Amino acid sequence: MCLGIPGRIVEIWDEDSGARMARVAFPGEERTACLAYLPDLQVGDYTILHAGFALTRLDEDQAELTLATMAEYGVFGDGSAVTA
Repeated sequence: MCLGIPGRIVEIWDEDSGARMARVAFPGEERTACLAYLPDLQVGDYTILHAGFALTRLDEDQAELTLATMAEYGVFGDGSAVTA
């Protein structure tokens, strides 16, 4: 099973190859993601990644509610509130 954890885009850049990339902040870590499927994502948007690709855009309120619920249920280990 795979959890879809919302992440917030904190940086976007274009590679020399033309690939649009982003740094995405998740609770406790950051990941690099390819925005090929959603090139219109912007810094501050929330997304869910799979295999290094951003697959969906999330509404900020829903993303924050999902993160708070996951924290409440201990998904992130310590059960503390999370702000991405």
